[in-house]
Amino acid sequence: MYTATWNGKVIAKSDKTVEIEGNQYFPLDSVTTDYLTDSQMQTSCPWKGTASYFNLNVDGETSKDSAWTYKTPKDGAASIAGHVAFYRMVEVTNS
Repeated sequence: MYTATWNGKVIAKSDKTVEIEGNQYFPLDSVTTDYLTDSQMQTSCPWKGTASYFNLNVDGETSKDSAWTYKTPKDGAASIAGHVAFYRMVEVTNS
């Protein structure tokens, strides 16, 4: 079971994550979306596609562009469609 925690709150928890490039991608239904707000940030990966970002907002603290998703990943990354990953300031643990 993987857990993502930031600012003292559990942001996501799942035993169905997908690991790619050292990041755990959590199914969107395992993420507390109340803590996410859309960001204008986007990046492109040659084999995954275009990533859209979220800001984390927990107890009055904001961490910009700290989570991302590939809404329509390329075929080679289809396993992370509908998943969210987090930057390193979010503690991801396996218990």
